[in-house]
Amino acid sequence: MRKLTPLKLIMLVDDDDTTNYLNQRLLEGLNAAEKVLVMKDGEEALNYLTKACDVSGSEDYPCPDLMFLDIKMPVMDGFEFLEAYKEAKLNISKDIVIMMLTSSASFYDLEKLKQYPDVKKHYSKSLTETDVKDIFENHFPIHITHVNE
Repeated sequence: MRKLTPLKLIMLVDDDDTTNYLNQRLLEGLNAAEKVLVMKDGEEALNYLTKACDVSGSEDYPCPDLMFLDIKMPVMDGFEFLEAYKEAKLNISKDIVIMMLTSSASFYDLEKLKQYPDVKKHYSKSLTETDVKDIFENHFPIHITHVNE
């Protein structure tokens, strides 16, 4: 059996309340993070990252270890966020693992995602326990403890 050691912060960037509720509940139930932070659009997330992820850092605004980013959102969608994130050249103290979330993965969107090396993979909404454990195995292996039953 695999047990997760929590990351410091996971950020959910999605305008859908139901998806956020389900994903937050799953992540908290799996003890995937000390804190799960929900942002409603890309602009809100970018503003947070500007404050949080500077090398000088802040305990009030921890930089996320993992971010789930919806593709389709008002104000600033996932692709607009990725462009702004790249252009902002934030002085980020650590790499943030970014995963895209989508309810309808069009061929166009999946092809466009290939232009963004920061995006590690895309997942269908809502996340599953298998998705989360896959992410931990591939990107946070030191946060997995194997426990004998």
